[in-house]
Amino acid sequence: MLFQFALRNVLAHGKRSVVTILLGTISTALLVFSSAWMDGSHQQMIKNAVEIYPGYIQITGAEFRQSPSFEHLLFDVDKIQAEVIDIAGVALFTPRFEAFVLFSVGDKTVGGMLTGINPEKERRVSRLCAALKDGEYLENNDNNQLYIGNELARRLQVKVGDELVFIGTGADYSFAADRLIVKGIFQTGLFEFDAGSAFLAKSYFDRIMASKNLATHGIVLPENLNRSAQLAGVIGRRIGPKYQVADWQQTMAGLVKSMQLDSCFGYITLAIIFIVIFFVVMIYTLLAVFARLKEIGIMRAIGTTPRQVFAILLWESSILGFISVWVGGLIGAAFAWYFCIHPLVFSGMEEQFKQYGLAASAIPSAFEPLTIGRDMAVMFLLLLLSTLYPIIKVNRYQPIEALHHV
Repeated sequence: MLFQFALRNVLAHGKRSVVTILLGTISTALLVFSSAWMDGSHQQMIKNAVEIYPGYIQITGAEFRQSPSFEHLLFDVDKIQAEVIDIAGVALFTPRFEAFVLFSVGDKTVGGMLTGINPEKERRVSRLCAALKDGEYLENNDNNQLYIGNELARRLQVKVGDELVFIGTGADYSFAADRLIVKGIFQTGLFEFDAGSAFLAKSYFDRIMASKNLATHGIVLPENLNRSAQLAGVIGRRIGPKYQVADWQQTMAGLVKSMQLDSCFGYITLAIIFIVIFFVVMIYTLLAVFARLKEIGIMRAIGTTPRQVFAILLWESSILGFISVWVGGLIGAAFAWYFCIHPLVFSGMEEQFKQYGLAASAIPSAFEPLTIGRDMAVMFLLLLLSTLYPIIKVNRYQPIEALHHV
């Protein structure tokens, strides 16, 4: 009965209802899309940082992360690989051996990280192959063919086909040096990585660095990327305490914290915006309700109780809020879905994006139904709360006061 009466009032006051719905719709659409955009940019940043090179799960010696030296290597890679690859949920395992060396061309000498990799497996666990800028990517049977970062190549002033030498220390602490030929140049967009990284096929790297069946890192690709933390725990229990297994949230804890901090500031900004919206809606509702004060006075005079008046006005707000939230939610979700499929590209801003760890200037939004539903629920609650004060205020008037209100 009260619901039907409230619905009739909503239809009877068409202009007020339309304005209220528009305010709620715009606010809801803004909240839904803002959240999707913020979450999408963070997810893209993390995905870029993880997939360019570090990987979703890393296996190292128990003390390697605290003290990265050749004393804390993976000393039996074949055995570790056999144990890890047998675990359900593991899609791929690949070893890497990182060594700091000096690269030299003529009178130019630059320090950098020379890493032995399995080129074919790296195609799946990282974006090194996809980052190819010039020349060719490595193959498993390559010898002294070098795959070098664009910035490092620029500092050494070398191009594809040029020769350089390196000097370093082998896994057995022997002197290691060789002449290498640049086979390919990559550019990930991460300046520090591109300025200090170069790669060899591990089969050749093992011969010159005495690192056969050794590795500094074992990289695991999960079948389900969202379950990296759980899988890391399973792997850790399987291979034992001699090794440390960490998922990307641990290896990139700094990035995760910065994203959380940025999200916090983002939500604070949204909160300020919606506090303003809250008071705008409340003031408009207050004016709209006071414009109907004589109508409410008549309702009270014919026997309608304050509780019934309160229920009718609250039903009206709920109906308008429900329509606003669904329309605004669908509009915001439509924009979130579109920009998830077609990321927004900021052409010519690659240099600025490098500062934030983004390898590309294309930023997608995140289309997550649960998050959209949460934002719609928050907005619905906000719209209801904004109408409570006007309803309580007008409901305190006595029938005679309401009838004589101008």
